[in-house]
Amino acid sequence: MPQRADTIDLSRLALDAGSGRRIDRLEVHLDGFELAGQDYETPDTVPVVLDLSRMVGDGYAMRLRFETTLSGPCMRCLTAASPTIAVDAREVHDPRGDDPEMTSPYMAGEVLDLGAWARDALALALPNQVLCRPDCAGLCAVCGEDLNAAGPEHGHEAAPDPRWAALRELKLDQR
Repeated sequence: MPQRADTIDLSRLALDAGSGRRIDRLEVHLDGFELAGQDYETPDTVPVVLDLSRMVGDGYAMRLRFETTLSGPCMRCLTAASPTIAVDAREVHDPRGDDPEMTSPYMAGEVLDLGAWARDALALALPNQVLCRPDCAGLCAVCGEDLNAAGPEHGHEAAPDPRWAALRELKLDQR
């Protein structure tokens, strides 16, 4: 059974420099997201795979992988959407260096904040639009009907060209 772990004390793994370990029986809690004013939910916990490698000099190279669904309204037609999102994130933590790019914000000493890393990695992996299906047609701009259900025959009479509106107001003398 997977173990819930939102933080991991890496010192307890006792990894030597150059050694690595895969931990694949973990579950992490994820919070939902608010995107474009809409709420999107994730499962309460998500199974993750964590690969760790100990670097020379007390650092770690880390890889986090998981898949989850994001449930909420489709951004085109507003029906229910639940796309599956695959996450593959990597972090390096080298506390000895002066380069901030080599220091992970998810490490505090030897403790890895796996929950915060998973949530941020999911946020970066989100698609530009959450859709019910890749070919979602959206809503009609004129009447608001769901174009996925309406079919190709859905249409409206073309509105008159507004540039000619002044001519409609002319009253010509008819004899």
